[in-house]
Amino acid sequence: MGIVFTRLFSSLFGSKEARILVLGLDNAGKTTILYRLQMGEVVSTIPTIGFNVETVQYNNIKFQVWDLGGQTSIRPYWRCYFPNTQAIIYVVDSSDTDRLVVAKEEFHAILEEEELKGAVVLIFANKQDLLGALDDAAVTEALELHKIRNRQWAIFKTSAIKGEGLFEGLEWLSNTLKSGGG
Repeated sequence: MGIVFTRLFSSLFGSKEARILVLGLDNAGKTTILYRLQMGEVVSTIPTIGFNVETVQYNNIKFQVWDLGGQTSIRPYWRCYFPNTQAIIYVVDSSDTDRLVVAKEEFHAILEEEELKGAVVLIFANKQDLLGALDDAAVTEALELHKIRNRQWAIFKTSAIKGEGLFEGLEWLSNTLKSGGG
């Protein structure tokens, strides 16, 4: 699957470089998504303290995905990674309804950052495989995505464990970046 991921971006980006931040609260599934995309399998993870970065290179393409830890104490440091970012993948645990308000507040704080004003936003409503997970419409409402008027965005239902929805979201992201968004 890592090869599929590489080929997808090499065919869609051409020679473009892309820097993408994967953000969201702790335990949303950011690292699981990153390694699912990179290696095509679920890897046992522990909470990320700091960041994980994966670079995929293929035919003059440099595609960097930065997965930043989501604990409360780490979130203020996210801004250190904002410069030169073309896209944000914001991961939400769709089954963690108790923290959706916090996820919304953090998300809108990110959108207000000057260094991210041109970044395209992809939201993964993750953990759709869990009982009680909210669908993409409910997550859209909870995050108040209707308030986003100054950038391109999309939301996809995903399950990092099952691999569902991830490539559909990335296809939207790559097409959006390719057409000049971000």
